[in-house]
Amino acid sequence: MEDAAVVLKKGEGRTLKAGGLWVFDNEIASVSGSFENGDIVEVHDFDGYFMGYGFLNMQSKIAVRLLSRRRENRITPEFLEQRVRDAWEYRKQIIDTSSCRVIFGEADFLPGLVVDKFSDVLVVESLALGIDRLKPLLLEKLKKALAEDGVAIRGVYERSDAKVRQKEGMECFKGFLGEAFDTRVQIVENGVTYMVDVKEGQKTGFFLDQKNNRAAIHKICKGKKVLDCFTHTGSFALNAGIAGAVCVLGVDASQTGVNQAWENARLNHLEDRVKFLCADVFQLLPELEKKGEKYDVVILDPPAFTKSRNSVKNAVKGYREINLRGLKLVNDGGFLVTCSCSHFMEPELFARTVKEAAKGAHKRLRQVEFRAQAPDHPILWAAEESYYLKFYIFQVCEER
Repeated sequence: MEDAAVVLKKGEGRTLKAGGLWVFDNEIASVSGSFENGDIVEVHDFDGYFMGYGFLNMQSKIAVRLLSRRRENRITPEFLEQRVRDAWEYRKQIIDTSSCRVIFGEADFLPGLVVDKFSDVLVVESLALGIDRLKPLLLEKLKKALAEDGVAIRGVYERSDAKVRQKEGMECFKGFLGEAFDTRVQIVENGVTYMVDVKEGQKTGFFLDQKNNRAAIHKICKGKKVLDCFTHTGSFALNAGIAGAVCVLGVDASQTGVNQAWENARLNHLEDRVKFLCADVFQLLPELEKKGEKYDVVILDPPAFTKSRNSVKNAVKGYREINLRGLKLVNDGGFLVTCSCSHFMEPELFARTVKEAAKGAHKRLRQVEFRAQAPDHPILWAAEESYYLKFYIFQVCEER
C-alpha cells in the first residue's frame, strides 16, 4: 500500500491544486514503484512536493482519485471509518435522514462511491476501481455508524450498472451484497408515501436529490390544475396532490414508471385527483396545445439530455423545445417549474435556454426561486461535477 508514487508533469495538476480530487492521465510524468490498478499511491508534484494519497488506475482517463492530502493521513481502516462517520454526521445536521444520500462520492471525499439509504436498506453505486476494493470495508463502517444511532440495516443492494464503469476497466454489476431481501421498500418523504424498487428502478431506485424541491412546489399547487412532465414514478405529481391540487396529470414515456406512479397514488389515496399517462412528452405537449388545454402549474423534470460536452448543442434544443411548449400551456399568472439534471448543461446556459423559450412563447417570466440539489448531495466547490441540478420556479405572465 502506497509503495508506488505518481509524479506530475511541471505545470500540471491544476484540478488538484484548486482543491479537486482528480489527476488525469495526461498530467502524469512518471509512476515509480510496483503497483496494480486500484492500488493506493503517493502523489507528488514535479519538484517532489507531497500532494496526497489516492488510488491509481492507468486504464482510466482519471488516473488518480485523491483520498487524503496530508502525509500523516495514510489510508487506514481508521481513516476510512472517519470519512464515513463525517458523511453521516453531516446528513444528520442538514436533512431528514429517514431516506437520504449518505455518501456522495467526491463531495464526501470518497471518490467514485454513492450510497443511498431508503429507510432500512442501502443502495450502493461504485464507479471507480480503487473505491470498489474499499467498498466492503466502507459499508461495514457505515452500518456500524448507523447502528450506533439505532438504524439497523436489513440489506444492501448494489446498482453498479452504469456504463461509466467500463471506462475504469470494470464490468457492470447489479445484485445483493450479502443476504437477499425484498427489494421493494416503502419510504415517506414530504408526507408522501412511495414504494421504491431498488432493484428495477432507475439509478438507485428513486431520485432523492429533488426532495426539497418537491416540497417547494406545495405552496403553488393548492386548488390548482397541474401537469407533471417526465413524472418517473410520480414524485412531483404526488407532491402536488398532497398539497391540495384539484387535478394532476403525470406523464412519462416509461410504462413501468407509470405503473409504479399509479401504485404510489393509491398508497396516498390520491388516485381520484392524480392521474398518469404513458406518452412521449415531446409529442404530447403540442397535442395538448392544439386541444386548447391550459394548466395553472406545469412541471418539467426531464432526464439528462446530455451526458457529455459533445452533445450539449442537441440538449439545448431539447430543453428549449419542452420549455417553449410547456410555457404555452400555462395560464396567465400560473407557474412553470423547470429543471435540468445534467452537469454539462451549465447554470448560465440553462438560464439562457429557458429565457429563449419564454421569448419564443411570448411569455414573461418572474423568478419565484432558484434551487440546486438537496444538501445530502452537497456541492463541493472544487469539484465541478458535484453541481448538476438546476431547479427554477417561475410565475408566467402574458405579454400585454
